[in-house]
Amino acid sequence: MTAYDLDQLKKAAAYEAAQFVRHGMIVGLGTGSTAKHMIRALGEKVRAGMNLRGVPTSQETASLAKQAGIPLLDTDNRWEIDVAIDGADQVDPQFNLIKGGGGALLKEKIVATSAKQFIVVVDHTKQVSILGGAFPLPIEVIPFGWGSTIREIELLTKSRIVLRERNGAPFLTEAGHFIVDVHLDRIAQPGELETALNLIPGVVETGLFVGRTDVLIVGTPQGVRTVLARGK
Repeated sequence: MTAYDLDQLKKAAAYEAAQFVRHGMIVGLGTGSTAKHMIRALGEKVRAGMNLRGVPTSQETASLAKQAGIPLLDTDNRWEIDVAIDGADQVDPQFNLIKGGGGALLKEKIVATSAKQFIVVVDHTKQVSILGGAFPLPIEVIPFGWGSTIREIELLTKSRIVLRERNGAPFLTEAGHFIVDVHLDRIAQPGELETALNLIPGVVETGLFVGRTDVLIVGTPQGVRTVLARGK
């Protein structure tokens, strides 16, 4: 399957997710290739007369939303987000996620946690039997003492860790932090790992999103599949 074909699956799933948005809602706007399609879909709704406001999870998303005509809330405010829609880098059968490939994991988790409903949109290639393996786990860390923080992560995970770089320098998140990518063969207990990593001084947040997904929308060659998380 070509990259174009996968992008079309993402687009179909993103447009399906936009159907969950109703007049007057405050919407958390994710970051990444799938979120771009979702923002365009919501822009069409705004132009058709729907009243909604967005909370962006990155400057890139904020720029796309403004281009689409979506009014944005001040990100310093306390929000009452009705629904947040975002993509994922991996999703397991329990709807646990790895996110952060685009480097916006901190804001994405804040928005997802603030939302009454969190909708995850992926193409079928992002579904895995167990998290880890081909995709590393991003962890956001503060620059001060980052080498020591990495040592503690290594002791916990027994895994190879790579400081993410861009143009030969450390990649900086919008909050001014570093990201390290942890290469784990498998993450059998994502909830326990998330808790343990967050106890390490210097760790800001992890790309593990455990037990947060309410609705999973998957673009497949056979069509879009929408599944409610168990107990949701």
